[in-house]
Amino acid sequence: MADPKGFLNHGREVAESRPVEERTKDWNEVHVPGSLLPIISRQAGRCMDCGIPFCHNGCPLGNLIPEWNDYAYRGDWAAASERLHATNNFPEFTGRLCPAPCESACVLGISRPPVTIKNVEVSIIDQAWENGDVAPRVPERLSGRTVAVIGSGPAGLAAAQQLTRAGHTVAVYERADRVGGLLRYGIPEFKMEKRHINRRVEQMRAEGTRFRTGVEVGRDLKATDLRKRYDAVVIAAGSTTARDLPVPGRELRGVHQAMEYLPLANKVQEGDYVVAPISAQGKHVVVIGGGDTGADCVGTAHRQGAASVTQLEIMPRPNDERHPVDQPWPTFPILYKVTSAHEEGGERIYSASTTHFEGDEDGNVQWLHLAEVEFVDGRPARKPGSERRIPAQLVTLAMGFTGTDRENGLVDQFGLELDERGNIARDADFQTNVPGVFVAGDAGRGQSLIVWAIAEGRSAASGVDRHLRGAGDLPAPIRPTDRALTV
Repeated sequence: MADPKGFLNHGREVAESRPVEERTKDWNEVHVPGSLLPIISRQAGRCMDCGIPFCHNGCPLGNLIPEWNDYAYRGDWAAASERLHATNNFPEFTGRLCPAPCESACVLGISRPPVTIKNVEVSIIDQAWENGDVAPRVPERLSGRTVAVIGSGPAGLAAAQQLTRAGHTVAVYERADRVGGLLRYGIPEFKMEKRHINRRVEQMRAEGTRFRTGVEVGRDLKATDLRKRYDAVVIAAGSTTARDLPVPGRELRGVHQAMEYLPLANKVQEGDYVVAPISAQGKHVVVIGGGDTGADCVGTAHRQGAASVTQLEIMPRPNDERHPVDQPWPTFPILYKVTSAHEEGGERIYSASTTHFEGDEDGNVQWLHLAEVEFVDGRPARKPGSERRIPAQLVTLAMGFTGTDRENGLVDQFGLELDERGNIARDADFQTNVPGVFVAGDAGRGQSLIVWAIAEGRSAASGVDRHLRGAGDLPAPIRPTDRALTV
């Protein structure tokens, strides 16, 4: 245990953010560098001796949160890093990007603001890198077995690192030009600077993992040929088929999927472009979708100099606080969230449905027509007479994803079976209907959180290891059927 009276003596403090007028002029992370270290000991000390730490249950990785809170409270950063890495390959990713279901499950959160678990986590890993406590873990001996991992997002990277450390020879295939998947091109720089990915990739290379970028399995390399080259294959290709909006005017120029828009902004930061080919500069921007991807579009538009930014969500505005009956502890509640992007400006409209787009004579979108909605028997219905239009010269669709890519041929070439939701089906060992072919992450689970992706990658690696050796001791924190605790 950390400070026995910490939760009584100290309130919740979080990382300090840079002023809006400063951070919207650059693409650096929004938090003030070094602002956590002076407060993190007492924040870690708020972790109480709760007896049964439900944060373990809220986190699919089973992170040993009370243990590394205690070490952080005492300033033993090396021990804290060891406990953190015992369950999580990439805490610098989750510490910046995860919505922290562990905090929703924190026992202290029953009566007080929960422990700032996410802030403690990122403080530990940042100190670990600074102190040289993160080093390659090269396997003592090789197994002689080979594994291909398709996709270099968090699930693919976690699976690859686990299997490499187990002694297998692992090659990661990524269709983009750089490693990282949606971490690289879907997450804006202001949420996570890509140097965090780069140094993890270098660690993995030093451990023996090989990377093949610019290779799309199914198009550039047949899945059947890949299967012949390797003893096992892990498909971690994500859930990348975006949900569309089939309304009149969808074909107008200026209406784009979020994942057409966001990667180009990231490529500017990588030095590939001087100006993004799709830019919000000087335009009235409308973002359709109220989730994290929508917020990423909002923050990106602010930095590109949009004339205005409006975010639409078909669902009603969520509550500010957890409802004790509808969303009881320790479930993960759906609450009204003000992200750093929302702090920077723009308008948010709830209970709104897009009816159609209106363009100019040249085929460019100029207006978005919407109507208010109310829910009848759980389904949205437009309110008569509530129709109006708002200016829209750039529209991004951030409405989620419906399954893994089918157009590139990967699913059909392998002969994979899909479940009723369009995800790749797998058994209790994460193995598909094709022997030796496994699936991890959103490709098998459907659209989910980064912490679930890493847990999937670790668990799938355990299944692969047992398949190759006949036995194995890699940890498997979750089963394919496990789901987040919600109402």
